[in-house]
Amino acid sequence: MMAGARSASSCSSVAAAGAACCSLAHRRRPRRMTQRRRRRRTICFCSSSMYGGGGGGYDDDSSSSSLLSPLPPQFPIIPVPVVPERRGGGPLRVFSGSANPLLAQEIACYLGMELGKIKIKRFADGEIYVQLQESVRGCDVFLVQPTCPPANENLMELLIMIDACRRASAKTITAVIPYFGYARADRKMQGRESIAAKLVANLITEAGAHRVLACDLHSGQSIGYFDIPVDHVYGQPVILDYLASKTICPNDVVVVSPDVGGVARARAFAKKLSDAPLAIVDKRRHGHNQAEVVNLIGDVRGKVAVMVDDMIDTAGTIAKGAELLHKEGARAVYACSTHAVFSPPALDRLSSGLFQEVIITNTVPVVQHHSFPQLTVLSVANLLGETIWRVHDDCSVSSIFQ
Repeated sequence: MMAGARSASSCSSVAAAGAACCSLAHRRRPRRMTQRRRRRRTICFCSSSMYGGGGGGYDDDSSSSSLLSPLPPQFPIIPVPVVPERRGGGPLRVFSGSANPLLAQEIACYLGMELGKIKIKRFADGEIYVQLQESVRGCDVFLVQPTCPPANENLMELLIMIDACRRASAKTITAVIPYFGYARADRKMQGRESIAAKLVANLITEAGAHRVLACDLHSGQSIGYFDIPVDHVYGQPVILDYLASKTICPNDVVVVSPDVGGVARARAFAKKLSDAPLAIVDKRRHGHNQAEVVNLIGDVRGKVAVMVDDMIDTAGTIAKGAELLHKEGARAVYACSTHAVFSPPALDRLSSGLFQEVIITNTVPVVQHHSFPQLTVLSVANLLGETIWRVHDDCSVSSIFQ
């Protein structure tokens, strides 16, 4: 009798303890659910014997059907909402350096968000100070900073911005570089020269960047200089859409490469421009920023020549090419370029009447006193903004250009 009483007492205590545990299990919720725990689905099996049924624990003769029996009414199952997994690593944050804040603001408008708060200043001795004014812990951070002139100042500012985000525990850091300075120093042309493009790539990587988003690199081989992923976007769609809006007969257009090195770029441009014919300017370079036009390969007589290049620096190459095109009978000459560096005397050469129109993008900021009547500035903000979204959501970037 006493053994039976003790057995009944122990069963009742076990049942009470089990009821309390299940009650707490259903009432207590973790404040934060990690991504791994969201994927896990936990099913609690409770036996009727735990609530005062026959036998003790799971030692009775009941099969698995007794384990799956519903809970009594006093312990209802509380459904746990399934939290959908968001694509991308974390919240999106976009910060701008001081090189091209207008472009960064346009990108933020396309993304439907505000630019992140950041403090950038220079001390009296020229040193750069960067402080993030908001938390980026666990965020996907995109830093918009072209390394345009002054190249060294803007490059150093980008490196310090990357370091600040890394020390603030950002989950991923993407350097959005619309114009990549030092891109032309991508190989050794003579002995004892440096390959500055590789050096800059190492600096960005060692500073803590996880990815680079660049626009129209001078040569595709520069992508291989980085030990981190590089998303290379092209400004051609923006320029092509603008040219398509103009009343130019496709049969009258010929695409011209200003040098042999840009043939691949011009050929891709011509293919998308109604498969227009291609012409090449044969150029000899005697030194840095010094070029001499020798010959023209192709026919441009009576045609509208569209010269395509990745950048316009001093405009010596493209201006001498335009002179040759006019001599060969071209009806009009358009200059199309993604990066408008416009080092002196570029403005004098471009506004001298050789070009019907000079079409550029805003990867490099164009100040007011650099404008002239033939200049047209197109924005790549939507292109870069869409690329940022796709990188953040782990979607394809190359499909933008197909």
